[in-house]
Amino acid sequence: MENVRNRKIAKNKNKKEKHDKLEELSEINQGLNETNQESNQNDEDLKGINRNIEKINDNLTKNEVMESFEESKRKLKIKSSCTLQFRIEIDFIAVILFLAALYTRFYKLEQPKYIVFDELHYGKYVSLYMKNTFFFDNHPPLGKQLIAGAAYMAGYDGKFKFDRIGSPYNEKVPLFAMRFIPAFFGSLLIPTAYYLMLETGLSKPTALLGGLLLLLDNAILTQSRFILMESMLIFFTLFGLLCVMRFKRLEMKRMGTGWLILGSAALTCGLCVKYVAFYSFCLFISIIFKDFWKKLADKKFSNVNLILNFLILTSILTIIPLIIYLTVFSVHLNLLYKAGPHDSIMTSAFQASLEGGLASITKGQPLLVAHGSQITLRHTHGRTCWLHSHAHVYPVRYPDKRGSSHQQQVTCYSFKDVNNWWIVKRPQKNDLVVEKPIDSIKHGDIIQLVHGITSRALNSHDVAAPMSPQCQEVSCYIDYNVSMPAQNLWRVEVINRDQNGDFWHTIQSLVRLIHVDSNQALKFSGRQLPEWGFHQHEVVADRIIYQDDTVWNVEEHRYTKSDDQKEREREMVSAEMIPTTATKLSFWDKFFELQYKMIFSGTESVQNHMYSSEPLEWPLMSRGIAYWISNTSNAQIHLLGNLLIWYSSTISLFLYSSLLIFYLLRRRRKCYDIPEKMYENFVLVGEVFFVGYLFHFIPYFFVERTLFLHNYLPAFIFKVLLMAGLIEHLFTLFLTKIKVKFITEMFLFLLFLWTFGIFYVFNKFLILSYGLTPLTMNDIINLRWKDTWDFIVHKH
Repeated sequence: MENVRNRKIAKNKNKKEKHDKLEELSEINQGLNETNQESNQNDEDLKGINRNIEKINDNLTKNEVMESFEESKRKLKIKSSCTLQFRIEIDFIAVILFLAALYTRFYKLEQPKYIVFDELHYGKYVSLYMKNTFFFDNHPPLGKQLIAGAAYMAGYDGKFKFDRIGSPYNEKVPLFAMRFIPAFFGSLLIPTAYYLMLETGLSKPTALLGGLLLLLDNAILTQSRFILMESMLIFFTLFGLLCVMRFKRLEMKRMGTGWLILGSAALTCGLCVKYVAFYSFCLFISIIFKDFWKKLADKKFSNVNLILNFLILTSILTIIPLIIYLTVFSVHLNLLYKAGPHDSIMTSAFQASLEGGLASITKGQPLLVAHGSQITLRHTHGRTCWLHSHAHVYPVRYPDKRGSSHQQQVTCYSFKDVNNWWIVKRPQKNDLVVEKPIDSIKHGDIIQLVHGITSRALNSHDVAAPMSPQCQEVSCYIDYNVSMPAQNLWRVEVINRDQNGDFWHTIQSLVRLIHVDSNQALKFSGRQLPEWGFHQHEVVADRIIYQDDTVWNVEEHRYTKSDDQKEREREMVSAEMIPTTATKLSFWDKFFELQYKMIFSGTESVQNHMYSSEPLEWPLMSRGIAYWISNTSNAQIHLLGNLLIWYSSTISLFLYSSLLIFYLLRRRRKCYDIPEKMYENFVLVGEVFFVGYLFHFIPYFFVERTLFLHNYLPAFIFKVLLMAGLIEHLFTLFLTKIKVKFITEMFLFLLFLWTFGIFYVFNKFLILSYGLTPLTMNDIINLRWKDTWDFIVHKH
């Protein structure tokens, strides 16, 4: 029993202990809850205290501001109304690059004091600007205007005669001022390229490398030191692309639109220097609209927003270029209002609108063409030449065994000649004298054209033309008493009668002469006749009537006074008949005519130039260009680039292409070898620099004119910047993927040796960029690193 009682006592004791523990646990939990509540309350209290502190600080700040506000209110209003705030950030790398470029470009800029290469042409144009004399060049005038502006500020009178390469300048030519503009733009393009690389996402060391490569290229240095256009062209190109890349980063924000406007203006300025900037403009547009194309797939842009963006983009890319382009040509045409040596390429109406032009030599030339008018017919568009005939006949058979009409030859002759005169005749009238009242010729009239000297009528038969067998031969009819009757009637079609009326006017009326029997138009074919045609140009009748080469206009004009042939011949031989009254052309008339001539009928290129080269020769610099050589020594200026940079950048093109193809194939297989951001930057570098290179290089394969090494320089710039971007990519690749210290160190060592080699080559060929150092024959031979380089060596 005692044991049972002891067990009960122990059991009750255990229950009590458990109960006590539970009570302790509940008390602990309750304490914890209270603690949590207190802590929460403390947090709330702390938050409240902080809010109170903030309010107090705000009140204190407000009180302090209010105390000083009333005192400075008047000053702040005055300052805010008359001052602007600017934030200036100085990039010392860009400053150093610019200063180094200034030093290399401006070092002894006035040396040599001789005409160097194309300074012959551009200096001549500057002189004509000074004398307000019209000239024709197949490139736009902005670059020449900038140089002419500098020359004008320096007091140049334009009297120096740019006669030949190597001629010495006299003291009246402000040579430093004229070479200043190209040298300054050549200096600016170095830091511009640096900033462009930064905008494409490349690092500062890489951008510095790209700037140094351009700084140390001998070809860019040489091209920047003389009165040439390429440095201005390249600067405007790079600056325009810099602006579009910055716009791409800022998008259609306020400052972003400003950068787009600035970029459009810069590239238009490049286009106004040389038309090859059109390729840069194409790159500019492709970057913008590729970015816009991506936005079309982004749902956060509404339809209204996209349409608005598109309208803004197209407006900026059309209105800004049009305004700048028209302004440049307006200045050009307003400055050049006097007749000059290049007038003959323009139409008669254009020439007669110039002060001292055709109109200044004329004496009473009649306006209306009539029966009995003695006229010269000028080919209006394209090559300057006049309808011509002479006593010689077409050969009986041509070398291809085709037979001719054996009639009197009709050609287009490029010089003033008595055989250019024709007499307008009504078919039903026998005499050639102008009667009163004057029988004027108008649109739709049928006429005959009688050659003034031989008195034979302009004719055409169903016989193939000598050089253009698809067209019909044009001749002057000779009656051989065979079964080939005359077909010498022509219908006059005045094509601009909405401006000058139906009557045929001297100079102003543009006409087509339609052969009545065959309904074919009198046409200048542009083909040169062989020796039997005295190498003059072919005239044919073409069934395709509506084309520029079928347009003619009367230039010289007089009325026939005597029906006696001998008397007429004496009048034609002795009289110089050129338009009498000055014509008045609007800016638009002159502008459109000049555009037509520049684009479709520019000056003929020099053929077989000893320093010309082909596009395939450029990447490896197979040919240079001799710019100048001293008369007393072998000191000379020769356009050659830094050989190490040119070869390395050419190799980098193939490396970049191979890597890009490799990445594209791997990503197609869902293999992502490099981080996405690294890949996007690699592609962006290619979109700007690799595509830019192709845009500026491939078109030259389709150009038929003579080309030179300096035509490659814009493409070369893109190639160099692509190489710098590729070097950064490879270096990052070695650090992130190929984590072998030895390989990375070897890459850096090779990069150092390569950079040192570039400095060495630049210094080695510096004497050919400046032309200041007399050279011996051995010196020239030591500089001839390639057999295809043609240096000039004086025999003595």
